[in-house]
Amino acid sequence: MERRNFLKNSSATVAGVILAPTIVPSSVFGSNAPSNKINVAQIGFGRIAMGHDLAETLPLDAARVIAVADLDSNRLAKGKQFIEDFYTKKSGSKSAVEVRTYGDYREMLLNREVDAVMISTPDHWHAQPAIEATLAGKHVYLQKPTALTIAEGRMLADIVKKKGNIFQQGTQQRAMPQFRIAAELVRNGRIGKLHTVKIGLPGDPSGPEAPEMPVPKNLNYEMWLGSTPEVYYTEMRVHPQNSLSDRPGWLRCEQFGAGMITGWGQHHFDSAAWGMDTEYTGPISINAMASFPKSGLWNVHGDFLAVAEYKNGITMLTSGAYPNGIRYEGSEGWIFVSRGAYTASASDPVALAKSSSALNASDPKILSSLIKETEIHLYKINNQHENWLDCIKSGKEPISPVEKGHRACSVCLLTHISMKLGRKLEWNPDTEKFVNDEEANKLLSRPQRFPYGTSNIKM
Repeated sequence: MERRNFLKNSSATVAGVILAPTIVPSSVFGSNAPSNKINVAQIGFGRIAMGHDLAETLPLDAARVIAVADLDSNRLAKGKQFIEDFYTKKSGSKSAVEVRTYGDYREMLLNREVDAVMISTPDHWHAQPAIEATLAGKHVYLQKPTALTIAEGRMLADIVKKKGNIFQQGTQQRAMPQFRIAAELVRNGRIGKLHTVKIGLPGDPSGPEAPEMPVPKNLNYEMWLGSTPEVYYTEMRVHPQNSLSDRPGWLRCEQFGAGMITGWGQHHFDSAAWGMDTEYTGPISINAMASFPKSGLWNVHGDFLAVAEYKNGITMLTSGAYPNGIRYEGSEGWIFVSRGAYTASASDPVALAKSSSALNASDPKILSSLIKETEIHLYKINNQHENWLDCIKSGKEPISPVEKGHRACSVCLLTHISMKLGRKLEWNPDTEKFVNDEEANKLLSRPQRFPYGTSNIKM
């Protein structure tokens, strides 16, 4: 169904939802009145929404989460309960907030009460809802990766900038002080002239064959596939039916993502660009080698090595052979930064022992060096979601705007294209095209199954 027809046909149904009053206790009036809060809706309820987006947004006074959308009705019900349970515990009233549920996020975008959305969906469902939410006038918090192709990433960035909505990319390493400190020290010359950056990033294991299974009645599998080709359902390809915390299988299927190069790659490439001062550009060449499974359902890359060259003379190397994190190497020393004891979830693929040091340097004096008032001071925040909400209120640019997100994601996707082609590629970061390489340029986008995908959005 075309988007315009969908919106037209759905408007009558949704109108009743929009006008339905939300019951709130008298204690929330005054400075905490609903009119003083940003009404947020959650698109997708799984381990990231539960452990990150909702967990970090619900406690914030500026936000009021009023809706959740998911095409798995079981997860939808759990999302509603999760949000309502939080507000019940916080307020002491079971009628604190009545969360509305939607099996199709596009219906939710019609709700004029919704000011902003958080998108925590599988990677192949990132760019399209982000674009549609922006076109609907909503502010957007989007989990990484920004997109699965450079073409749709550019499309998203252009639309967000044209509409003027507040967009925050979920690259929350920018809220971790050690990454900002490392980048500030490098940008202010504490290790001399930066010439090399080494990024530790693992690959994924291969998986077994997985037989076809009946589609669960609670899952809209046809829509879950979205713009990607039709393939048979098996639980290992989608998400666990009986767990919200386990790592879903789609992360290891190229149809829906690119593996760890986008899974964790955008975090590290974004942080590295902070220190390299390359946030609004990209490499001029990329050369990557990777191993891929020869059989099994999971087919994303395993071990790999990638070498990217930048116009400013910096060479960036990425491999699972390096400790997980970022090592800046300069003419007068080095700085290493990682998440340290931080884990994104209990099922993270990287052992804590391999990233035990959050910040280290060739000389301890480098880390204790003070940044003077006249030197470069980078954007400082405490919470990625709080910064997003603050910027919605103030109109200021957030710490991870769409262009920075797109550029960091592009490094992931350029690396993946080089992995697949198995050769060095020359890249023009200004035109966002490969130089004299039509075979590579064809991989800047991919076919999209109607009626889904960014190419099928009616402007």
